Amino acid sequence: MEFQDVVRKRRMVRRFRADKPLPDEVVARLLDNATRGPSAGFSQGQAFLALRGDDLRRFWGLGDAWAFESVQETAQLVIVPLACKQVYLDRYSESDKGWTDKAESHWPVPYWHIDTGMAALLILQTAVDEGLGALLFGIAPQDTAKFRAEFGVPEDHDPIGAIAIGYPDEPKVHPESSAAKRPRRDRNAVIHHGNW
Repeated sequence: MEFQDVVRKRRMVRRFRADKPLPDEVVARLLDNATRGPSAGFSQGQAFLALRGDDLRRFWGLGDAWAFESVQETAQLVIVPLACKQVYLDRYSESDKGWTDKAESHWPVPYWHIDTGMAALLILQTAVDEGLGALLFGIAPQDTAKFRAEFGVPEDHDPIGAIAIGYPDEPKVHPESSAAKRPRRDRNAVIHHGNW
């Protein structure tokens, strides 16, 4: 698929084909591509937890309404991208970066979250390229401790959300989605050249 088609076709999918499992090689490509995103200082402070089958059922049992019921019933895979701030603080205290105190105050924004978000976008785009649908959704803060305990996730790895994936089984725009109810913002309101 051409890249512009991937960008244009990317959307959030809320119902998948429960009868069509994902091939292992497709799951591997989704995860491999996630590791190819930008990374400040090439810190590579991301990790990915892939859940299928019984692990996926355990995941859905942890949270209250993390995603639409149709997603929980039909998704074939959930990938949880995790950000590790300490990896970035350690990397930027190395001699080629010049900081020695590992202070978070050096960072104008939390690049560990930004880079992990970019990795999540690569998963979403790879899903489109594979003819799949995907939905990025949040893990409620009050459920994070349960999630960590259930899957042995280290305390220094923060989930930035989760991505449900499968073969799509819904209209082009799901009737409950924001895209069905809200127009895309006018380009002139969000794109500025040279001045606001």
